[in-house]
Amino acid sequence: MCQRFIALTIALLTTSALADDSSVNELARRIDQHIDARLAAENVQPAVVIDPAAFLRRATLDLAGRVPTISELDAFLEATGDDAKQQLVGQLIESPDYAYHARNQLDIMLLLREEHNGEWRKYLLEATRENRSWQQIFREVFLPEDMLSTDLRPVSYLNRRLNDLDRMTNDASVTWLGVNIACAKCHDHPLVDDWTQDHYYGMASFFKRTYRTRTGFLSERFDGVAKYTSIDGEEKQPGFVFLTGTKVEAPPLTVGDNELKKLNERIKKSEQDDKADPPPRPEFRPRSKFVELTLSDEQNRFFARNIVNRLWARFFGRGLVHPLDQMHSQNDPSHPELLSELASEMHKSEYDMRRLIHAIVLTKAYARSIRHESAGEPMADDLFAVAVPRPLSPRQLALSLRVAGQSPEKKNGLIGSEDWPRQRDELEGQAEGLAGRLAIPDDGFQVPVTEALWFSNNQSIENDVLSGSGDRLVGYLKTIESDELATIAAFRSVLSRDPTEGESVAMNQYLNDRKTRREEGLKQIVWALMCSPEFRFNH
Repeated sequence: MCQRFIALTIALLTTSALADDSSVNELARRIDQHIDARLAAENVQPAVVIDPAAFLRRATLDLAGRVPTISELDAFLEATGDDAKQQLVGQLIESPDYAYHARNQLDIMLLLREEHNGEWRKYLLEATRENRSWQQIFREVFLPEDMLSTDLRPVSYLNRRLNDLDRMTNDASVTWLGVNIACAKCHDHPLVDDWTQDHYYGMASFFKRTYRTRTGFLSERFDGVAKYTSIDGEEKQPGFVFLTGTKVEAPPLTVGDNELKKLNERIKKSEQDDKADPPPRPEFRPRSKFVELTLSDEQNRFFARNIVNRLWARFFGRGLVHPLDQMHSQNDPSHPELLSELASEMHKSEYDMRRLIHAIVLTKAYARSIRHESAGEPMADDLFAVAVPRPLSPRQLALSLRVAGQSPEKKNGLIGSEDWPRQRDELEGQAEGLAGRLAIPDDGFQVPVTEALWFSNNQSIENDVLSGSGDRLVGYLKTIESDELATIAAFRSVLSRDPTEGESVAMNQYLNDRKTRREEGLKQIVWALMCSPEFRFNH
């Protein structure tokens, strides 16, 4: 049953990917065209393209959420032909790893890992495996009672925010629309003309009626809107107002005061008693109107532009609009035509995130080095002429430590086999504890002191990742008699590259000085590589 499911999944993904290769390549070409046009206009020479080994590491971290193995490194370096990169990217996107990593990224984006919610994570994994569109996920998260009436898993997103209307309002705007309207809560936005108090409280009204029954389902009340007092002391009730200024007129209630009182009592009982019958749902549901307005916004396309911008930032280290939550008329995109075109493409593809990701990773811009050979002032990040080193997410780092710390012989032939999905699932579970201790990177990220100290003193890391047993990297290195070859194997396993001449000399000398304590020397070398900035960042 499991093998048949895996085979069917891979077949479906492969068919979809192969059928769309030409359009993905064309989209990648157009992306580069926009980036190169600005570089030419500003007379900027971009950085060179990174070597194959570095590209393999970058793409594997970005698409599979882990470092590559030695066997994957060897296979890619031995590949010939101009389409080697294209084949690699296609294989990574079609692999089981892609769905796991995409799930982990969505989990950070939507719940910020505020709780370990296994059911929510299962829902996200199911969605990424099926390549559900961004608009479908949006509908399921905001209207779970309509889209998945018997499935409580997507309720988690709104459930975490139910007791905080301000947070629910701003998170819906920031995460899904790329707009931070928090500064318009107390007064019209002081810096951005686009946002007024009416926008803030108008958006809040879409969520004010939402409640959760004791049994875990969401519904909406029959009345209630957000109100505010202006700086002039006037009490205002803007009603239901979307970011675009579009207003929704709520139909008058068809029930009298007494009937409304009874309905509200039934709602209160359903919130407190898991045996209570749920009250009838109102015909007018503001949250449904919010979803409708979001997806029908053809002019501003906040929804499409936001997901394009967030995906771009994931792979380039910054958005076309930066910061990501400042999408407004007074913060122009670095490449306005590119953002508009990609938003249009996203809309046309019915919000197929995988297609855009595929195209991005095939661009020349994505493959540029983090180093620029020309002298002079550092280049602006928004030119995308030079790659930006990106810190690994908690799960990327935890999984990469696990993968790099295993014996290359144990992994040889495993990735890509029918057993790999099960193995990957086990790795996710094993990485859970470590990932929970790591900070989620933000702009200007630096490794926290607490993380550095934990890595330096944690016994479980030494007992597991640095174990000298035969199924671990250190145990494998022990079997290699030559210090030089052991050093090469360590670098290739951990950093996906061969050591430089200077590194090789230093490591060989280090091991030579510890002939009677060789295993301990090998542990120190492996741990030094794993704790290096080169391992901690995707570059």
